[in-house]
Amino acid sequence: MATMPPPPSRSPPPPPRAIFSTRCTAFQTPSTRPQHRHLLNGAPQSQGHASPSHSRARPLREGDLAAPYAREIGACVRARRWGAACEAFASMRAVGAAPDRFLLPQVLRACAGLGAPRLAAAAHALAAKGGSALAGDPVVGNAIVAIAHADAGELDEAFDLFEEMQEIGVRPDMISWNTLVSGFARNGDFRAALHLFDEMQLRGVEPGVNSWNCIISGCVQNGMFDEAMGILQAMCESKRPDSVTVASILPACAGLQALKIGKQLHSYVLRYGIKLNVYIGASLISMYSECEQFDYARVVFSTIEEEKNVTVWNELIQLYIREGRMDKAWEAFNLMQKDGLEPDIVTYNSFIAGYARAGQKEQAYELFSSMVDMGLKPNAVSMNTLICGLYQRGLYTDALEAFRYMQCSSDEKAEVWRFLDSGPIQPTGTTITGVLSLLTDLKLDRLGREVHCYALKNGLASNIFVSSKLVDLYGKTGDMTSAVNVFLKTGKKNVVTWNSMLSAYKHNRKPEVALKLFSEMLESNSHPNLVTVQIALLSCGMTMALGYGRELHSYIMKCWSGFYSATLACALIDMYGKCGNIEDARLVFECTVPNDIAVWNAMMSCYLLHRMPNDVLDLFDCLEQSNIQPDPITFILLLSACKQEGLLEKAQSYFYNMEDVYGIKPTLKHYTCMVDIMGSAGLLAESLTLIQKMPLEPDACLWSTVLKACKLHSNLEIGEKAAKALFELEPDNTSNYMVLSNIYADTGLWGASEAVRDAMTEQGLHVDRQCSWLYHGTTRHSFEAGNLSHPAIDAILSMWKELTIRMEQSGYSPQDIEPYCNVEVDPFSCHHTEKIAVCYGLISMNDNEPIRISKNFRMCMECHSSIKFISRDKNRQIFVSDGCTYHHFKDGTCSCRDAW
Repeated sequence: MATMPPPPSRSPPPPPRAIFSTRCTAFQTPSTRPQHRHLLNGAPQSQGHASPSHSRARPLREGDLAAPYAREIGACVRARRWGAACEAFASMRAVGAAPDRFLLPQVLRACAGLGAPRLAAAAHALAAKGGSALAGDPVVGNAIVAIAHADAGELDEAFDLFEEMQEIGVRPDMISWNTLVSGFARNGDFRAALHLFDEMQLRGVEPGVNSWNCIISGCVQNGMFDEAMGILQAMCESKRPDSVTVASILPACAGLQALKIGKQLHSYVLRYGIKLNVYIGASLISMYSECEQFDYARVVFSTIEEEKNVTVWNELIQLYIREGRMDKAWEAFNLMQKDGLEPDIVTYNSFIAGYARAGQKEQAYELFSSMVDMGLKPNAVSMNTLICGLYQRGLYTDALEAFRYMQCSSDEKAEVWRFLDSGPIQPTGTTITGVLSLLTDLKLDRLGREVHCYALKNGLASNIFVSSKLVDLYGKTGDMTSAVNVFLKTGKKNVVTWNSMLSAYKHNRKPEVALKLFSEMLESNSHPNLVTVQIALLSCGMTMALGYGRELHSYIMKCWSGFYSATLACALIDMYGKCGNIEDARLVFECTVPNDIAVWNAMMSCYLLHRMPNDVLDLFDCLEQSNIQPDPITFILLLSACKQEGLLEKAQSYFYNMEDVYGIKPTLKHYTCMVDIMGSAGLLAESLTLIQKMPLEPDACLWSTVLKACKLHSNLEIGEKAAKALFELEPDNTSNYMVLSNIYADTGLWGASEAVRDAMTEQGLHVDRQCSWLYHGTTRHSFEAGNLSHPAIDAILSMWKELTIRMEQSGYSPQDIEPYCNVEVDPFSCHHTEKIAVCYGLISMNDNEPIRISKNFRMCMECHSSIKFISRDKNRQIFVSDGCTYHHFKDGTCSCRDAW
């Protein structure tokens, strides 16, 4: 395994330039506004802004010419009238006046505010032509670094100028350092921002609170909430957070659902007398609202010390929408207008999202018309909220239609979409990402390819979130070739891109490849986040890579010792459980503050996997004493535990108490569990009665449970009824045909058994080959039934021959092999793939290493019995996961107690 990197916030600084990769400059408009074009080509402007000076005044020196323009530009910049400031600058250049070291930074700020990068470049050129008076001036240089390049996203150019300034003796000030740090942080280059932060201190500039705020804000803007929390923790060791810090970090608390930290920050504001202004107030309302602490949010709204602005009112409106109280949201809407404030596009987008998520699409559509009546033009964000809301509600067709019609002209729109008559709305990267998420969930890979083509055609495929979602789409639809191609073509991969590729390998049952890719990620100096390590832990569980999993656990403790989420605890418990280490799984559970029901469920599931049903029931008793409310999954685990132990009456008690005591309505999965318990007890007729009385329509899973119970008890009559229902619900599922065929074989009806198999062949259905996998570290060895091409097959068969001799000498009695056809099978043959895998483990692994195997079919009785013998004879621990149970063989016994 690759060496784990240290926590991101404490990483050693790399060489000064090694960290900066080649960047594309920000999107450049082909031509600037006509009135500004003369600045670029040097032509005088015949018309434009009139000179403030009188026409009959005496000839003026250049300084006198510039003075009135400087006053006007300064006034426009203070009023944020960027266009007027640029007009004044244009007129100033037309009369031959040049800005001085104080005016030029204001001109640059106006250019940045107007979004005119070419004008900013012209101003930069003036500075370069102005000699040492301008080019060597720290005020001008810092302004160019901060405004002309960093704020425009041209980070490489900003860094180069930053270095040049120092070479000619100009010392960057705090503003330059902060802006450069902020620029890299905002662009998601967290390591570069941290390196600059360290470099600042090495060059004698003490970071101020604003310096810390720049990194925190950049991390939050990029969704790097864990990293933002780590920076805040480091900041508090030397600096006291200010109002900007609090307002910047609260969205991270909301994103992580870290309500406790959010409350501590609120207390900090009150304790240190920080003014509860509109920025902190809006952030607190949002945090409490997203954490569903609506009463706290309302209290914050009422205690804001300044006059409330539209942003604060919007947060209150969104609060009510999250609560589902649309009437209160409209009441706040009206109060805002009475307060003298006009709703903006964010206000309307909030209502659109609320109605779309509630499935009230007509009301959402009407709001688009209302926006136009208010003089507001729906934008891409409006359509994104509509599409995402419809998608979340399950209105997939409407969401796809919205994506289609947002690009159409008025003449092309269907009548229902006439509210978009304001013209086509160009989809953004967020739009494409939302649509791809929808298509991924629906497994619509063909439409996904069409959207991919659209993204390529419109220059959106380079968007890191679009490319990451494309990897996710192709991975979840089984097209790993396309997923890998998109991944490899993605230039600067972020952690989301890596996570999508790792998840794709795990989803397609290639966990060993996922772990190798994780090592590559570490070697590329990309920092994993909690999602990354969660995927890696799940892959460790699938490959039974206990050693790798323990290294990951150590890495987690090093990087996230102060923040141990429930999701991560669940992944660790799952990993240890699937690797056969129930003790470490329990230790993780006990070391985690188990206030989340998901952690309790993970531990119960772990016990269930190891066929420890009594431990499941005992843990539920502890859960009840802890006052944590169980959820529907908890009761599925309880009923499954009762099935393992054969506790029919206790299962019925849990089943009926679900709704009566806990208010949880039984779902189809709960009914399936009850049918399974009753079927295992031989109460097949009673299970049919339960199915007829339940208020839900039975699905394939439920009928499959009935069919397997009929196989267990050789009940042909009910088995045929279940099989008939299954053939209608899922006619292409071969396992249903095989179970029915085996029921016929068990009852001696070999002709009927072969007829079922013939019917499968006629329909083009084929039984999946049995396959077993041996895991050694992160390497997986495959063994497929009927395939003897393994390089070590001769040594494997020789080992099996040695074992059969010892079995015969010890008086071992083979178990009956379940019939698949009416032929005799040698019980001492190396018949099933798990035996081959065990033999390969014996000849290829050290004597003290446990042998870990998984297979895609339930283990038969003979294989189970023979592996018990091998574990005692060879004094080896053998772990086998067969999809039904986790078998831990040791000293001739199995953890399943011969019941699986």
